[in-house]
Amino acid sequence: MNKTILFAFFFIQNIFFGQYSERNLSSEKWQFKNSKDKNWLIATVPGTVHLDLMKNNIIPDPFKDENEKKVQWIENEDWDYQTSFKMSSKELENQNIELVFNGLDTFSKIYLNGKLIQTTDNMFRKWTIPVKQNVKNGENILQIKFKSAVNVGKELAKKVPFTVPESPRSYVRKAQYQFGWDWGPRLVTAGIWKDVKLNFWNQAKLENVKIEQKVLTKQKADLNIHAEIIANNNGNYRILINGQSQNISLKPGLNTISVPYQIKNPKLWQPNGWGDPNVYELKISLQKDSKRIAEKSERIGLRTVELIQEKDAKGKSFYFKVNGNPMYAKGTNWIPADSFSPRISKEKYQKLIKDSKEAHMNMIRVWGGGIYEDDEFYKACDENGILVWQDFMFAGSFYPGDENFQQNVELEVKDQINRLQNHPSLALWCGNNEIDEAIVNWKFQNQFKYSNEDSLQVWKDYNKIFHEIIPNAIKKYATRDKTIYWPSSPSIGWGHKESLTEGDSHYWGVWWGEQPFEIYNEKVPRFASEYGFQAMPTLETTKSMFSGKPDLSLQNGTIKAHEKHSRGWEIIDNYMKRDYKSPTDFVKYNYISQLLQARGMQIAIEAHRRAKPYNMGSLYWQLNDCWPVVSWSSIDYLGNWKALHYQIKRSFENQVILTEEKDGVLNFFAINDELKKFEDVNLEIQVINFKGQILKKISSTPNGKNLIEITILDPVKIKNLIGNNNKSEVFLRLILKDKNEKIIVENTHFFVKPKELKLSKPTIKIKKISPTEIEISTDVLAKDVYLIGDTHFSDNFFDLLPKTSKKIKLSKSLEKMEVMSLWDAMN
Repeated sequence: MNKTILFAFFFIQNIFFGQYSERNLSSEKWQFKNSKDKNWLIATVPGTVHLDLMKNNIIPDPFKDENEKKVQWIENEDWDYQTSFKMSSKELENQNIELVFNGLDTFSKIYLNGKLIQTTDNMFRKWTIPVKQNVKNGENILQIKFKSAVNVGKELAKKVPFTVPESPRSYVRKAQYQFGWDWGPRLVTAGIWKDVKLNFWNQAKLENVKIEQKVLTKQKADLNIHAEIIANNNGNYRILINGQSQNISLKPGLNTISVPYQIKNPKLWQPNGWGDPNVYELKISLQKDSKRIAEKSERIGLRTVELIQEKDAKGKSFYFKVNGNPMYAKGTNWIPADSFSPRISKEKYQKLIKDSKEAHMNMIRVWGGGIYEDDEFYKACDENGILVWQDFMFAGSFYPGDENFQQNVELEVKDQINRLQNHPSLALWCGNNEIDEAIVNWKFQNQFKYSNEDSLQVWKDYNKIFHEIIPNAIKKYATRDKTIYWPSSPSIGWGHKESLTEGDSHYWGVWWGEQPFEIYNEKVPRFASEYGFQAMPTLETTKSMFSGKPDLSLQNGTIKAHEKHSRGWEIIDNYMKRDYKSPTDFVKYNYISQLLQARGMQIAIEAHRRAKPYNMGSLYWQLNDCWPVVSWSSIDYLGNWKALHYQIKRSFENQVILTEEKDGVLNFFAINDELKKFEDVNLEIQVINFKGQILKKISSTPNGKNLIEITILDPVKIKNLIGNNNKSEVFLRLILKDKNEKIIVENTHFFVKPKELKLSKPTIKIKKISPTEIEISTDVLAKDVYLIGDTHFSDNFFDLLPKTSKKIKLSKSLEKMEVMSLWDAMN
């Protein structure tokens, strides 16, 4: 689009809106350079310096090979960005012109036509700068000079008399994961990571619109629409909400007004599994002399969310009540979907959230070491019925509590509340990730030889930020769910018994503690907000680690470099030997590592769900990756489902029939997470050998006839079930039926670990039904069937029972497909 057409567009837009328009400067021609250099290079906005250096062939892709090591110098340099833009005389006639930066990473000085107009020190804040007096007719030069966040952080650290762990990242308000994590590379970025805009307005503008839900019944929803309006002069205006108007009077400067609005016979926003996530669109307009001068649209959902903590005989409950009903939270933890966040597309956000919905999730925790995600993330959660547990961006370290830091944090919180609070998906604000636990459990004070005064200062700073600054800011700036604030996740570290009887829990006895998976049956908390186990990514994503021909070997340097946990391979190997046989073949090792992860998480989730309502939440670590890596994720960096995500889909179904072996007895638990109930349920138990012979069939009736939430069925002695049959050669097929003999859900139970199963070689046949559908069958038990091909399978890593078949849908047709089962990998 040429400049003439562009200016005409802005002019017409200005007339259309009356007085307000905006112009995106991100699409202008941007340049960047190392501050030491003279030559400018082409830059992209939004973006990061690493992406710009890659596009200019200055550095290799840090995700490939062992290139991460080759780009560490970037974090120690200062970087300059600039562009020029033309202003028309018509644009200059506006009474107010603002330069708006939605995200600058992180320490910068902004110059307009050679004059310093703003300094910045927070990646998470929005910067709005009046520039009416600084712009001129014709060409304008905009320059942003970024200082190294690492170097600035080191200077800030020198002002504190003791060493802070993870220094210098704690001193910079910046995405903490960029400094490296045990699943992510160290890529400390700089740059203009969100859009840059020019705003033009006259008389008055709508600054923020916040929706307060006063009353919600079946008959009505009474709302208050709170609007912040900045006016130039005294005057009478009119505000319209979906056409309903009200006269208002404004004074110069900031005005806060509240307008009542009612929705009759409201449709509730329901979480996934309970109904539709209904939303309403509100159009808020500001008029002066019958001309529209500003407008905003807000999509809202009508729902109630409460965090219930009540003392009981075992401790204190911890669960979410949604629309008046206790909700069992099923979900995961979210990390940024790329080390370079401007690269996360709307499509990627939508896919990851839809994949979560498909796996029957209703909650995602946004982890505190990443970023406050793009609007598209929260929009996707709104649309898919996924509640958001939102951490503020503090993780796993000590943070300063000086006055400048406090003010910076309050303004950061204000910006994010203004941006996010109207989303119906937003369920909880949480102060931080694992900082309370770090202070109490991680012995940093001993490691760095703190004095008593130093240790007291750490607690003082902690309490100031997370028990005063943040909760007070929520009360001050939020208009909805003000009371749902949780200072730190977890509330109590996993070594303490209270971590299982109250609050939320990060249980890392598995993996970090190297306890067997079966410990999950004993260590059941009130709400599990983190637990997990690592596995390799899919073969496709593993191959993407290489710039050239992949060398798929566990000894390869590239493969090793994409495991960021110092003992990761060793821990995986140790667990694999417990439950499986460790293959030497790379493809089989990749497959078994995924099965191992899925098995561990299945044991954990089933233990949690059997304990309902003592346990009311299970959020595993973690959903996604920020680069191709061996990690705890269930979906790898390229968006492929690992075995874990397929298992999550099965384990999180709204109705499940679960088993528990205890002292030679098998207990059965029928669990229902929906609001509807099932009457007169019964359980059919079949004892089957691996060739498909049904050796025994019995029925078990529940203690209570109705399946409402959790029903414990009559226990059965294992000896009475299988008789003299070898546990390694038989399994149970469990079929839960309603009063009409309709199958509600099925499951299987195996009596021994996978390595102890006496499997036979299955003859697996694949029949093509259509280009995107196949039918797979077997003669004997085919355990953990793995379909390999460049497509997404509707199911994978599943057990195919003897003499049965299963239909599978493909996201696209394949010419070639391979299949593997556990027998192939173990023999």
